[in-house]
Amino acid sequence: MPACHHWRGLELGRAEHGVSDMAALWLSRASTQLARRAARRLPAGRGSGEPTTSPWFLGAVPPPALGSTAAVETSRRRGFCSVRRFAGESSAAAATVVDEEPENGFVASDQQAVHFPGGKVSFVAEMNFLPDSMKERINCYRVLDDDGRTISGSRFQEVSKELAVKMYSEMVTLQIMDTIFYEAQRQGRISFYLTSNGEEAINIASAAALSMDDIVLPQYREPGVLLWRGFTLQEFANQCFGNKLDYGKGRQMPIHYGSNRLNYFTVSSPIATQLPHAVGAAYSLKMDKKDACAITYFGDGGTSEGDFHAALNFAAVMEAPVIFFCRNNGWAISTPTTEQFRSDGVVIRGQAYGIRGIRVDGNDALAVYSAVHAAREMAITEGRPILVEALTYRVGHHSTSDDSTKYRPVDEIEHWRTARDPISRYRKWVQGNDWWSDAEESELRSRVRKEVLNKDSSFQHTVIHRT
Repeated sequence: MPACHHWRGLELGRAEHGVSDMAALWLSRASTQLARRAARRLPAGRGSGEPTTSPWFLGAVPPPALGSTAAVETSRRRGFCSVRRFAGESSAAAATVVDEEPENGFVASDQQAVHFPGGKVSFVAEMNFLPDSMKERINCYRVLDDDGRTISGSRFQEVSKELAVKMYSEMVTLQIMDTIFYEAQRQGRISFYLTSNGEEAINIASAAALSMDDIVLPQYREPGVLLWRGFTLQEFANQCFGNKLDYGKGRQMPIHYGSNRLNYFTVSSPIATQLPHAVGAAYSLKMDKKDACAITYFGDGGTSEGDFHAALNFAAVMEAPVIFFCRNNGWAISTPTTEQFRSDGVVIRGQAYGIRGIRVDGNDALAVYSAVHAAREMAITEGRPILVEALTYRVGHHSTSDDSTKYRPVDEIEHWRTARDPISRYRKWVQGNDWWSDAEESELRSRVRKEVLNKDSSFQHTVIHRT
């Protein structure tokens, strides 16, 4: 409870319950002592006994003498507000501030600034409104150019050959799985599906930067995160077909995956509801002193939900180790970002809540991996939330219930499918390091396709497996 509210409560209690004037006298004495202590820090020429305006009180009248009737009456009329700790400060830092700050918040220097929760605020005579936007847009971090070459001077987290090849293989696996399951829905074998086409780098690279102890609260376009953690193709098929091996026993619609074993919360259809949950999960990890964080994924449309704002503020105040990962793919079904918000994307919003953030090229696997790796380190070691905005493009339709060509130009879709494809770009980099070959590419794609079709026995035994 803020100190000012506390003292006002004392005043009300005294008035209602007939408490003696001793409490008021004590408050007046404490206020005067603090004022005198601060007066000793005034520049020469002030506080020399001359009647001056006190910089510690809201009025222009000097504080009444200790114990006088005026002092008692003053304490009845006005509460005593103490600003002791600012948001974001540690307890130790706050303790060092107590003796240095005037207790009512005003700075002892010509009343040109005031200490307020969050820091010192300077006063100015000129009336200025903050601009509606920054002059320049926030830059976007990337490591690989469009041809898969590392940009000169780029700083990124090094990856081994083994990790790099695994990341690429899983991106290809995700792409093939999406293609086959999408076709299965079009054939009437499953009721619903949505793909991650164009967002494979976000899925796999972000997952690779996490620990298995980290808790994942997804939206619905992050099956690659679950794939990376060890969810098998058979398990994906079981859920989409809703057979008897499905962990949800067919009670969820397709693509609503979940796994307790892999610390992956079950997908929930309502938009952005997972964000406040992620903050609570992260705070529990902090309370248990776990070397882990929570990460939650959402789209640009999710930032228009109240849960987004509530979660960011909740996380900032509680200093929860959570990563907010926004997939800004330009479209919330058929609504473009230009009709979602007027701000410079999503990352700028973190500053309003006191959250550190970064904008990253979501089609650059190395950039995503490096950004999430650093975000995780900061979230855990510094005990703070981090906002990551990944700029990408949803190449596929929103879902099998959507036809994106009705609201997006076909040539725009094709441009992102070909010129800015994250898998092709990353392959060029891996192959440029002599870690991959065309023969390995053909073998991988053939093997994964057979694995999806063969291990996915649901294609042949859907009726047998249904409950």
